[in-house]
Amino acid sequence: MNLGPMEIGLIILAVLLLFGYKKLPDASRSMGRSMRIFKSEMKGMKDDDVRAKDEARTSPVTGEIVAPAVNPGAVDYESEAAAAEARAAELRSRAERMRSSATADRTR
Repeated sequence: MNLGPMEIGLIILAVLLLFGYKKLPDASRSMGRSMRIFKSEMKGMKDDDVRAKDEARTSPVTGEIVAPAVNPGAVDYESEAAAAEARAAELRSRAERMRSSATADRTR
């Protein structure tokens, strides 16, 4: 697509008619600012991509297992469960003794 001098002149004339000669400097200034912002954002995105690739290559992952931090106020659920099971077993044995003594009293 080749633009000759006639086409360029028509484009300039259309821009002048559209914006007017008073608003044309403001429009071109805002267009320049927008282009600068766009270019800086694109450069920032490219830099972020490069940094992410570098970090991925330079940050090896170690496979060490770290024990969870001990919280002094934390509840030890395993010991509580074992204690509850022991109480339940004791209560079951008492209930069984009571049943057996009650059935023995009835049979006499």
